[in-house]
Amino acid sequence: MRGVDRVTRTLRAAVDSPSHTVLVVDDDAAIRFLCRVNLELDGWAVHEAEAIEQARATLAATPVDIVLLDVHVGVDSGLDFIAEIREGHPGVPVVLLTGSVGSPSFDGADADAVISKPFTLDQLTGTLEKFVATSGA
Repeated sequence: MRGVDRVTRTLRAAVDSPSHTVLVVDDDAAIRFLCRVNLELDGWAVHEAEAIEQARATLAATPVDIVLLDVHVGVDSGLDFIAEIREGHPGVPVVLLTGSVGSPSFDGADADAVISKPFTLDQLTGTLEKFVATSGA
């Protein structure tokens, strides 16, 4: 195919034995899929939740290294859920995903980082890698 720019990603050895675990909480199935595929290619074990209730159940049953959390999860607020995560899972970083226009300020939100949608794969993986690199996980 002429004129088609192709980017090829290769599977790292870590795909067969993930070293870090992330919980992706977003009501948009396409965002969850995008995160899952690309993070798994980078060696992450990925759990998904399309609602806060599912995220609670996953966090209760599975240890995770990072929570990737949409600001708006259906009718629920990801910002409100952060307090629950902090109380029940202290030390687990929370990275917010936001599609809000105009780079809103999240003053008062206890997030460790914010990624604006749309985001690049480098932004996604780079942000998460910073947390596991600094935590020694």
